[in-house]
Amino acid sequence: MALSDHFREFRARLLRCLLVFVVALGVALVFRHGLLELVYGPYEQARDKLPAGTTNATTSGAAAGLLLWLTLCGFTSAIVTAPYWLYQIWAFVLPGLYPQERKMSRIFVAVAGPLFLAGVVLGYVTLPLALQVLIGFNPEGVTNLIDFNDYLQFFTRTLFVFGLSFNIPVFVVLLNFAGVVRGASLKAYRPWIIIGTFVFAAVATPSADPFSMTLMAGPMVLLFFASEAIARLNDRRRARRGPNSGLSPDELSPI
Repeated sequence: MALSDHFREFRARLLRCLLVFVVALGVALVFRHGLLELVYGPYEQARDKLPAGTTNATTSGAAAGLLLWLTLCGFTSAIVTAPYWLYQIWAFVLPGLYPQERKMSRIFVAVAGPLFLAGVVLGYVTLPLALQVLIGFNPEGVTNLIDFNDYLQFFTRTLFVFGLSFNIPVFVVLLNFAGVVRGASLKAYRPWIIIGTFVFAAVATPSADPFSMTLMAGPMVLLFFASEAIARLNDRRRARRGPNSGLSPDELSPI
């Protein structure tokens, strides 16, 4: 297609995404109280286990209530419509991919989506404990005031980090299929990768307690082992098809 046709297609897909987003935003506004309970639930669980001095979340400003609902429902509609607008992006790029790249992209979407949701669920389950630890650092007698907009950003950032961390092994497998990373290299650097995983979990988790860090790092290590096994199987399959494939310029060919 001509460049102008690409722009027309992009505009059409963008308008479809905006329309779906607006519809989802309207539905989210109807069920806004249920969404508030879902988002605010971890904070209430943490507050019940903390000593006196921890109050409800607050807002400030005349239009703070309206902005609160719009922000909450906007985040919700963006998450709910993610499969649709991600599909529109993929459909826009798809004609420019080779058949093998199309196959890899379908596998990536099929695996990355459930793993991301699993990470989000795990982040939501551990969030009350993380909040309890963080708020517990307040000195005795000091009232803790949390702005709801700040809490909402903290909430979404935590779930996003958990979901993204579960997709790191998927990127490792994709790099192996692309010929960038070999299974033997993953095996050689396995101890350092495990240490790096725990360091990443310690930095990424919102609290400083070892429980939340282990809950994130443990599944990541298991997923890394699975990705290493897949990479080594793929290397063996590639070696059977072509003995010289995957060799560096300094390695000797077996034939």
